[in-house]
Amino acid sequence: MAQILVVDDSAAVRNEVSTFLTNHGFSVDTAGDGKEGLTKIQNDSAIKLVISDVNMPNMDGLTMAEKVRSELGNQSVNIIMLTTESDPRMKERGKNAGVKGWIVKPFKGDAVVGAVKKLVS
Repeated sequence: MAQILVVDDSAAVRNEVSTFLTNHGFSVDTAGDGKEGLTKIQNDSAIKLVISDVNMPNMDGLTMAEKVRSELGNQSVNIIMLTTESDPRMKERGKNAGVKGWIVKPFKGDAVVGAVKKLVS
């Protein structure tokens, strides 16, 4: 049972983020795209936070966030986007889907660890 799910199609980013979070005491699982992430969220009620890329094959992160809210009816999991995208329309779509934050890559763990702790507790 994971506290945090990291969703990114880049294995390097998944490893970097999950290693950082694990080293800070979090239980972490990973998924390679939004479709896999959605399945893991559906099957693991312990997930409190999802950190997701936007642009991925099979299902992008924003669609995943929308489906978490609409299809799964899950309003309690916190979702943060970790992406190179800065388009205001995408940010607005994320906000409408209940995304709590938008972090621009590269991942700077020390800058966000405090926020992550709040969103998981």
